[in-house]
Amino acid sequence: QVSLVESGGGLVQAGGSLRLSCAASGRTFSRYTWAWFRQAPGKEREFVAAITWSGGSTTYADSVKDRFTISRDSAKNTLYLQMNRLKAEDTAVYYCAASIVTVLTSHASRYGYWGQGTQVTVSP
Repeated sequence: QVSLVESGGGLVQAGGSLRLSCAASGRTFSRYTWAWFRQAPGKEREFVAAITWSGGSTTYADSVKDRFTISRDSAKNTLYLQMNRLKAEDTAVYYCAASIVTVLTSHASRYGYWGQGTQVTVSP
């Protein structure tokens, strides 16, 4: 069983930065794909970014490309999302997720493990 715990959310002004963390425990992760998703009030959950556990490959949603960076620290079993130049439309609950699929995917249905989410609020 995999346990994922997010942290680092909060309130920030537009243009500011936040770094989210996701601590993973319970299994070895070397063959998993990891991702961040987000869900704003009244909207569907949407893909943000994904990374292979080796760190060799990443992919991003167009809406966050060049502003957000996904990374991981394999020694700490921790996933990160560095968010810069935040916009009001980035306001959402952010979730980390893990998939046994070893190729990058943006489809939420391919991720079998989810954290509880952390709120990010960006004031205009």
